[in-house]
Amino acid sequence: MTMFYFVRHGVTSHTGHKLSGWMPDIHLSEEGEAQAEAAAQMLARVPLKAVYSSPIERTFETARFVAGPHGLTVRTRRNLGEVEYGKWTNRSFKTLVGTRLWRTVQRFPSAARFPDGESLREVQMRAVGEIEKLRAKHRKQAICCVSHADVIRLVCAHYLGVHIDLFQRLIIGPASVSVISVDDDGPRVITLNSSPPEARSK
Repeated sequence: MTMFYFVRHGVTSHTGHKLSGWMPDIHLSEEGEAQAEAAAQMLARVPLKAVYSSPIERTFETARFVAGPHGLTVRTRRNLGEVEYGKWTNRSFKTLVGTRLWRTVQRFPSAARFPDGESLREVQMRAVGEIEKLRAKHRKQAICCVSHADVIRLVCAHYLGVHIDLFQRLIIGPASVSVISVDDDGPRVITLNSSPPEARSK
């Protein structure tokens, strides 16, 4: 059995305002660093054997907080990276909410593809594929994967047996921890969107 601890990155200046996507140089804010530290404290006594991260700065910075108490080096995996939002990258939510594609993303996400970017089905496929590779590598171990809200929601939906069209019902807050165990008999979702009060976005 592999125990996966999924952590969403802490907040940045873009969180809740813009789609950062794969934009470079978007770092944790002071609040985001505090959230990442709180998540690290939650996991300090978990016997983690490895910490993996999306290669994007905000996730890597969060992962370093988590890895610190365990003396681990963060390893990056591109398949844990953010959705490729294409032309939606760096656009404000205010400008996106009224678009037809936004409605599709919310109501029929399995049919959604971002302009010059990925479909949500593709994101789920590559992220779950990476998790299965890590499961094979870390049997009978606990590991942490630091990623992004939509990616974690898509992974959790897969292991919950929830259709992708319902994945928007899952909430993954900043620096939250979700725990899933997976073995050859199947997955068990243990915790979803857990965070201490000090880690919750104001």
